[in-house]
Amino acid sequence: MAKSRITRWVLLAAALVVAGGYAAWRQYVVAPHAEQANNAQKARSGPPPVAVKTAPVEKADFPVYLTGLGNVHGFNTVVVRTRVDGQINKIAFNEGQFVKQGDILAEIDPRPFQAAYDQANAKKAQDQANLANAQLDLQRFTKLGEFATKQQTDTQRSTVTQLTAQIEADEAAISNARTQLDYATIRAPLAGVTGFRQVDQGNIVNSATQTGIVTIAQIEPIAVIFTAPEEQLPQIKAALATAPPKVIAMSTDGKKVLSTGTLSLINNLVDTTSGTIRLKAAFENKDHALWPGQAVSTRLLVTTLKDATVVPDDAVQHGTDGLYAFTVNQDNKAELHRIKVTKSIDGRSVIDEGLSPGQQVITAGQYKVQPGSLVSTAVASSDTAPTKVKQE
Repeated sequence: MAKSRITRWVLLAAALVVAGGYAAWRQYVVAPHAEQANNAQKARSGPPPVAVKTAPVEKADFPVYLTGLGNVHGFNTVVVRTRVDGQINKIAFNEGQFVKQGDILAEIDPRPFQAAYDQANAKKAQDQANLANAQLDLQRFTKLGEFATKQQTDTQRSTVTQLTAQIEADEAAISNARTQLDYATIRAPLAGVTGFRQVDQGNIVNSATQTGIVTIAQIEPIAVIFTAPEEQLPQIKAALATAPPKVIAMSTDGKKVLSTGTLSLINNLVDTTSGTIRLKAAFENKDHALWPGQAVSTRLLVTTLKDATVVPDDAVQHGTDGLYAFTVNQDNKAELHRIKVTKSIDGRSVIDEGLSPGQQVITAGQYKVQPGSLVSTAVASSDTAPTKVKQE
């Protein structure tokens, strides 16, 4: 019994010695050799490729815009005033209402003007009766011949002439009275949007006061007045001489297009204090996206570059030696190109030197790229993962 116990202890000690020896062999012999082999494999394969996004260098027509700031103005703005004196019986519009030309805005008590009109008509009827009688007397004197004196005939003929002139004066008085009566009904002189009401119903108004009843701003069409540097004046005049150039009105942050119109006027005077010229553009504004007094940013199309070399703005990088861009060659390696940019707008830049159509420029991930770096690419407009590149 004791002998078997001793045997088990001996076997256990031998097993522990073998296990310890194997562990030491793995740690001090096998592991260093494996690490050396792994480092050698990494050295042979090189660094992993840099994930980037690319876009093609394209040939395209590139519109050149002049940007500026402006304000929206009613194409026409009218202060509606009364042309006769009287009490306002009715206000026929709501503040902020869109009115058409000829719509009734207010009515002034018409009774005094109606009375004057009726009186003028009555005076004309009276003079017409007197004229008819005078013409009959003239006919009688003429038929009497030598029995009527020449003086009587001439006097009667003069009376007819005077009454004829009087009727013409009556017609003028009737026309004036009718005009005054029409003025008692105040109508919109143009189509537009009404502002705040300046006079309430029941008030007495007269034509001598400068305070109007309401202001109407024409918003279809509508105008935007903006400025441009005087150095751009020759270019703007050349564009306007060919055809009215397009003008885009945008929100002040430049992110939303509000309306598109055309340039209609270059002001006849340059502002010498600011060195700018004022411009006026017209917009149809059917959707009322523009409103009088609104601040907008503007883009004036002055020319279009035909077959320009265009890249996304994200491809253009700024360095100590100027502008540059990375392209990807056939071996999926990055190449650096010094470039010259002439125009940039709407996320696109025109390249004058340094790139050619058909090349692939890197638009994202440049901060990890060096000339000669191996890259894995994805199209800039795609959400797919970068394609794998076989390592050399």
